[in-house]
Order: sequence, then C-alpha cells, then structure tokens
Amino acid sequence: MPHAVALEASWLEVLAPQFEASYFIQLKQRLLAEKDAGQLIFPKGGDIFRAFNTTPFHHVKVVILGQDPYHGPGQAHGLSFSVPEGIKAPPSLVNIFKELKTDMGPQVSTQTDLSRWAAQGVLLLNSILTVRAHEAASHRNWGWEIFTDAAIEALNAHRTGVVFLLWGAYAGSKSKLIDTQKHLVLKAPHPSPLSAHTGWFGCKHFSQTNKWLINQGQSAIQW
Repeated sequence: MPHAVALEASWLEVLAPQFEASYFIQLKQRLLAEKDAGQLIFPKGGDIFRAFNTTPFHHVKVVILGQDPYHGPGQAHGLSFSVPEGIKAPPSLVNIFKELKTDMGPQVSTQTDLSRWAAQGVLLLNSILTVRAHEAASHRNWGWEIFTDAAIEALNAHRTGVVFLLWGAYAGSKSKLIDTQKHLVLKAPHPSPLSAHTGWFGCKHFSQTNKWLINQGQSAIQW
C-alpha cells in the first residue's frame, strides 16, 4: 500500500494525522499480512487512493459515496461505482446510467470509466478502500471507515456548498457527518437492482446537483 506521500498534497494536508494513528498502522499491517498470505486485493496498490488523487480537496464539488470496491477481476480502480473502459458495467452502474439518461437526456456519456466526473470535481469515494478478491465487504471494520469519515468531516468543516449524494442506507448513515446548513445532502435508495425500483429511478439527483451548483455560482457537472 502506498505511503502517505502518495496522497495528493491538498488531501495530505487534511488527512496526514490519520496515517500516524494506531488504527491506520494496524490496517496497513493487516493488508500486508493478507498480501503475504497470497490473497488478491483490489484495487491495485497504486489505485487505492485514486479518488483523492484525481479530485483534490479544494476542487471537490460533489461527493458520491460508495461502500467498498468491486471484488471481481479488473473491475475496481479506485473510483466508486466506476470500472475501467472495456469492463462490462456492473448492475448498479447500469442503473446509474438509466437514471442519468432519464434525468439529463440521452446525450450523456455512458463510458464505464467515470474519471471524467472525477476530473470535474466529483469525488468518487468508497467508504472502504480495499477488498479481498471475490469477497464483498471483506475489509469492513478494518479502519478504512475511520479514514474516509475523516475525509468527509474535513470537507464538511473546511468547505461550503458541496453536494453529497448518498445512495442506500449505508451511505445515508453518513449524513450525520454533514452540516446541511452549509452543504446539500441528497439521499436515494441504492442503484442496485435489489433496491433501484424503490425510489432510485426518478430521484433526479444529477439535475438537482447541477441546479444547486449553478445557484452557488459554480459550473454544472457535464455528466
């Protein structure tokens, strides 16, 4: 796993204390032990902090919070809900695109690599940043949640006007970290096929996000 210096400078400034905390040292030791035991971990080491490295702290306009990385081969690359080009879109991403087209029009891109969003200020953050191959949530409660909560808390404290898109009960539970007097929180059911028909479709989060950003004097996201 990369050392703290692999983190983009503006994020390192607010998250540096986390790397010295006992929970993070233990987390790193557990990840190294898994690797030494021959376990395959996703994403690859250089992509673990990709969400932060692609979207600097002061550029964040929107946060889309996922739970943990995809656990299939070739899927996870450090951005929540995103997979590299050439990899089949997972069901949740398919449903994201369905809602996006309904909300914003058929002209929107459906490239599975969402780096284009990240480059515009959309922080595609998973709460848990690693996973064992083929075992969903296998690194739950290892400490990543503390680290990513600290990132959300830093955005909440030091930024204003950020849109937090919280999809599903797990992401929705993070709303307690966010001051809704300073930021916009939009909640919806998870886009997974298990829950998408209970209110994900029709949530219009993409157009609502752009309306908020424009009202804040910021540029809209080109979804």
